Amino acid sequence: MPGKTIAEKILGAHAGREVTAGEIVLCGVDRIMMHDANGPLAIRAFQNMGGEHVFDPDKVVIIFDHCAPAPNEKLSNVQNFSRQFAAAQHTHFHEGGHGVCHQLMVEHGYVSAGDLVIGTDSHTCTYGAVGALSTGLGATDVAAALLTGKLWFRVPQTIRVNLRGALPAMCSAKDVILAVIGMIRADGANYRSIEFYGEWLEHSTLADRMTVANMVVEMGAKCGFPCAGDLGIAADPDASYAKTVEIDLSQLSPVVAKPHLVDNTCPVDAVVGIPIQQAVIGSCTNGRLQDLSAAAAILRGKRVKDGVRLLILPASESVLNEAAKNGVLSALIEAGAIICTPGCGICVGTLGGVPADGDTVISTTNRNFLGRMGNNRASIYLASPETVAASALCGCITDPRDLL
Repeated sequence: MPGKTIAEKILGAHAGREVTAGEIVLCGVDRIMMHDANGPLAIRAFQNMGGEHVFDPDKVVIIFDHCAPAPNEKLSNVQNFSRQFAAAQHTHFHEGGHGVCHQLMVEHGYVSAGDLVIGTDSHTCTYGAVGALSTGLGATDVAAALLTGKLWFRVPQTIRVNLRGALPAMCSAKDVILAVIGMIRADGANYRSIEFYGEWLEHSTLADRMTVANMVVEMGAKCGFPCAGDLGIAADPDASYAKTVEIDLSQLSPVVAKPHLVDNTCPVDAVVGIPIQQAVIGSCTNGRLQDLSAAAAILRGKRVKDGVRLLILPASESVLNEAAKNGVLSALIEAGAIICTPGCGICVGTLGGVPADGDTVISTTNRNFLGRMGNNRASIYLASPETVAASALCGCITDPRDLL
């Protein structure tokens, strides 16, 4: 019997037997996450299935982060529907403003290595950073799991990504994952698991790993694992991979994803000088203290260019508090940044920060699809906190290495 990948190990453990890629298996789930955007659809589906009690309240977490605080009567009532469900079912519940769902799931210890986790958000794959097989699903699938605690899965094949060398100055985890997406392409990992290896990962932070795991879905992947030695779970040395991709990090420069596709990547040099009207630093991809600190290091003592709106989206209230305590927040505010409620409404265009017609936005978020931030007549570029901060300072897309 050949060795097992991480995905095969986790799904096998939850199916109660050894499994291999391609099999369809019935597995018990360890945690279900629902947010205020798609969670109400799952609740309705659960009720339509005749559900009266969730299979295990302790395994269900409901988080408001997409439209919080509610901007209008309709959304407030939708949230109240979920709020009442959480209270009636005695599930875990986090009110709007506590932070982005994926950040809170990790901060509060709801996920750990070897877990099988599903959620109503496509970036549920973020928890691969702590060794969980986590994936986003539709409302009906989530409803079925709420009712039974189990779900069918197809065991994915795995792509191995070897990250060789050390990252150059002013490059960070966002540049790494954008480079990988540009190489594998948006559909190059459809329903695959991805395992990342390399010396850089051995010295990486949890924030780095969450950034990498968060965006594997932008290649179509089901899940992803930044495989550092302390991940808590590991593939067998003789595990079988669908393919192996090699990237030399030492040759990397800051990477930008151009409108309107995440895999439309290029070195920052190719787009330097394009004027911007809005810059965004935050979200479930890059809203952690490390990201805000990187931006503050560039902006401290300076001012954002006139005509540029710089929006800061802390990933959680904990991140916001720490940024306030260590001076990062004051540095950003003094530079002219606007501090927004911890959450992700601006990323999806449901709560503020909607660009105007013809605006160009550079953002640390994870998607730049047409209309992503609420206006299909705007253009969104994706980049690292360092590149976004440098661009906000100069009023145009800027190579952060030029500010060293």
